[in-house]
Amino acid sequence: MRCITIDFETYYDSKFSLSKLTTEEYIRHDDFQVIGVAVKINHHKPIWFSGSHKQIKRFLDECRLQESVLIAHNAMFDAAILSWIFHIEPFKWVDTMSMARAIDGVNVSVSLKSIAERYGVGVKGTEVIAALGKRRKDFTKSDLTQYGEYCKNDCNLTFDIFKIYVQQTSPVELDVIDTTIRMFSEPILRLDYDLLTEYLTNVRDKKEQLMRACVADRDTLMSNPKFADMLIRLGVTPPTKISPATQKETFAFAKTDTGMQELLDHPDDTVQALVAARLGVKSTLEETRTERFINIAERGALPVPLRYYAAHTGRWGGSDKINLQNLPSRGNNILKNAIRAPDGYVIIDADSSQIEARVLAWLAGQEDLVEAFRQNNYEKWNNVPESEQKYDVYKIMASKIYGKSIADITKPERFMGKTVILGSGYGMGASKFQVQLKTAGVELELDECESIINTYRKSYANIPVFWKKADVALRCFLDNKTIELTNTRAVKIEKGGFLLPNGFILKYPSLQRTDGGFSYLVRKERKKIYGGKVVENICQAVARCIIAEQLVHIAKKYKVALTVHDAVTCVVKKREAESARAYIEEAMRTAPAWAEGLPLNCESGIGESYGQC
Repeated sequence: MRCITIDFETYYDSKFSLSKLTTEEYIRHDDFQVIGVAVKINHHKPIWFSGSHKQIKRFLDECRLQESVLIAHNAMFDAAILSWIFHIEPFKWVDTMSMARAIDGVNVSVSLKSIAERYGVGVKGTEVIAALGKRRKDFTKSDLTQYGEYCKNDCNLTFDIFKIYVQQTSPVELDVIDTTIRMFSEPILRLDYDLLTEYLTNVRDKKEQLMRACVADRDTLMSNPKFADMLIRLGVTPPTKISPATQKETFAFAKTDTGMQELLDHPDDTVQALVAARLGVKSTLEETRTERFINIAERGALPVPLRYYAAHTGRWGGSDKINLQNLPSRGNNILKNAIRAPDGYVIIDADSSQIEARVLAWLAGQEDLVEAFRQNNYEKWNNVPESEQKYDVYKIMASKIYGKSIADITKPERFMGKTVILGSGYGMGASKFQVQLKTAGVELELDECESIINTYRKSYANIPVFWKKADVALRCFLDNKTIELTNTRAVKIEKGGFLLPNGFILKYPSLQRTDGGFSYLVRKERKKIYGGKVVENICQAVARCIIAEQLVHIAKKYKVALTVHDAVTCVVKKREAESARAYIEEAMRTAPAWAEGLPLNCESGIGESYGQC
């Protein structure tokens, strides 16, 4: 297969640039212009071409990109230009920036300049600085030639970096990168402009009321203990970090703290407003996101911008100032309803059922829980009398809590069993469990919560043992030792981290002992880490590996438009909806070869809008 490394140089000025606009805004803007493009075919020297968009299109067509694997750094940008401006879709995309995040981690820069220096493959030029404010007609012949050399050098650097990274990246993960890029560069979802504009008015009215209420008590808002208590009463665990000065845990309430930024994206708009008021932010996320959706709707289809390997567990993250990973699920789902399939198509959203709880039981060797998951995989509960639902894992847990037979478990009791199974697998204590129940409208005394947590831990004793093994693993990393973590072949300890099924390593950079445990560095912020949290990271990472393989399998037949955590969202022709649904569900119920014995299941929905699924 021909490999072509590609790099575009485009017009920018002090106000019109990627530092001021999103990628989508920038490329779809009337002022957008490609100055030139460099292509490097296989190992040959790069070629630079500059001309009008029409001339560049002819040049690119001659390069036979449709039958080639294209390599780029920040391929989301180059892919969008190639698709939206020149209407070319290559055989496959490879992105060295995505590979860098997975291999080098989230704590280091993944810019082309930084990676080139890190691996000693060359030096990135600075000629782009002189191009500020210059359209193609403003370049002299000499300037254009010099700019071409700069662009060709970027191609060489990208290709050399690719050769390093590709040895550490599995074929499946290369396919995952390609699918992720195409969600953005080949958009298919549409946005309902009228619905969004109406919603924006309602959001602004509600925001004003919430912000006034929050700002009214300024002293409470700015007091760390009082602010933390307000969050707890809203069912939110206050974000914390390790203080660089004291090496002790403290609240992470600063504007630059990751935890506070995440709370601006919280599903509860009351939490958003509270945090926005504390930080002095004028708008809640819901307002800015709705505004951005409206602006995109005016320009065309919805490109889905996802950052591959945004977290060290491998999960995707939001990008381009849109976080589709955390759309609100409460109320009537207006934003989700505004995301629509094109005419003649429907959206299928398939969500892997209880995947983390299943992975946890499987990795921990909790065979009775694994077997319960296996037995209830394909039962259709609406066709099975409640008295015969003996493999419902939530009812099984509830029966242990209340000392009743499974057949006698009520709906509220089953809810308690569900809350325990899905929430207690990572070492959650009684106090946090009490807060979690309170947010769901259930009031329990602390001693009752302690009893329930203890029942879970005694019933599934291998899971607490797993936490302890993970805690020992942290000590082993510091002492350059190793232990056997699990009897599956999915996760191994290697090179100071956990080797995952996709070949990447789950690492804890700058791990060190702190007061009462361990901490590690995440983007210049130290975070507390312990056995239960490690197990949570491992389960999320393994679940992500499973979803990634399933996504790749599905993408070979149907258009994958989005993935959110443990779900895959596809757009299919309306007449194929049921057969496509069956295919997608089968794919998501099939465990990878490395996960033998892991029972998987999924739920799916079909609708003309994302919110209807």
